[in-house]
Order: sequence, then C-alpha cells, then structure tokens
Amino acid sequence: MEQKIKDIKNNLQAASFSELPAFISAYGKDTRSGVAALVKKAQKRLNDYENELTRIEKMKEFERKYADFSCICGIDEAGRGPLAGPVAAGAVILPKNCSILYLNDSKQLSEKKREELYDEIMEKAVSVGLGMVPAERIDEINILQATYEAMRMAIGQLSEVPDILLNDAVTIPGVSIKQVPIIKGDAKSISIAAASIIAKVSRDRLMAEYDKIYPEYGFASHKGYGAQSHIEAIKRLGATPIHRKTFIKNFL
Repeated sequence: MEQKIKDIKNNLQAASFSELPAFISAYGKDTRSGVAALVKKAQKRLNDYENELTRIEKMKEFERKYADFSCICGIDEAGRGPLAGPVAAGAVILPKNCSILYLNDSKQLSEKKREELYDEIMEKAVSVGLGMVPAERIDEINILQATYEAMRMAIGQLSEVPDILLNDAVTIPGVSIKQVPIIKGDAKSISIAAASIIAKVSRDRLMAEYDKIYPEYGFASHKGYGAQSHIEAIKRLGATPIHRKTFIKNFL
C-alpha cells in the first residue's frame, strides 16, 4: 500500500540531518509530484547542512592554528556606537571539539537565531564571561577605553584562565595573556563569533529592560543606536541617565 504524502511529510519534518540521505533514497523514485517536492526539500536541507559544516570548519582556522594552547578564549564587544546604554564585551571558551553550527558575526544573524545560539553557547561552552561598562563611565574615559575595560571585566569573569585570547581586531591593554587580534574576527573565528553573540544578546536584553523604564525613547527597537526616532526623542525629552552625554551633545 502506497504511503500517504501527509505521512511522508511528517517523516521529513521529524528527520534529523543524519537521516536525510535515507529519506532521499527511500522516496527518490516515487513519481508523485508531492513526494518529489518533499525529496527536493530534503535535498536542499542536506545541501545547506553540508555547506554549513564546510563554513564552520573554515571558521575554526585560528582555533586549529593555536591548538597547542590548552585554553583558547574568544573576545568581542557590542555597543560601541549607540547613543545610550552600556558597551558590552563577551569572553567565551569553547570546547576543543565544538559542535555548535551557525556561529557567525552577530550582526549577520537574525535576532531569533542569536537567541537560539546564545542558549546553545551557554549550555556547551567551557566558560563564559560578560563585562558591561555604563554610559557614565564611557563619558568619563571615552568609548575605546570603556570597551577595553568591559573586555577585561569579561575575562575576569571566566571560571578558567585562558592562555591565549583571540580578539576581534584589538589588543587589550593591561592584560598579560597572549593576544591575537584578528580583523573581522567575528566572521573568521568560532570563539570570537560566540563572544560576539553573548555580548550582543546580553546588551539587547538589557536595552529591552530599559525600554520599560523609559518607554518614550524606543530602546527595545533601536537598542540605543542613533535611529531618527531616537534622536527626535532626545531633542524632545532630553537625556536619560543611560544616555552617553558625549555622544548626544549635538542633539541637546
């Protein structure tokens, strides 16, 4: 008896990546157009998965290059450019044989994907550190120094002391650990990409909380960046305690 297309569709939805070749083999010769469409969908899923495996392996280039180091930590920041809120930094030590897929520069990922990856990183990472430096401190020491401070805080939060840092583009002053600055590192290293996601999601969640305190400014939508609606709110309402005064002086 011929299997119903609805049941075949359910089989595809339940299939893991490792089960897709068997699915394609089982239904590949079925001449029904509905089944052929499902097989085509399964093949696309398999191709996308294999492409992702290739991409993520390429992103392990620096982790392989420094594999002799026992504890590799990725470092990245989020929030250098906004007019309000803190600058955040993430520090992530991933396991040697990291199995997390879809890691990438957090700006290249959807909010939904970042949230999913945040949970997976928190579950699978050897250690995660987070540093945040508020607007008041940014105004006091400037954004670059505040970013370095957030990075040092993130490193200090780690439960293990790394013996090498893979940084997104910068060399952090006041840190004795060996550092490797990598230009556009969040798109070239899984460790830096993971740190990028931790910093971005953590900061975005905080800005959503600030939105509840200062609902007129729209922090949940623009996260403190210089959206036109945000600038207009500053001009109309003035600054909040979380605004970076050195960033908004031209709007007041």
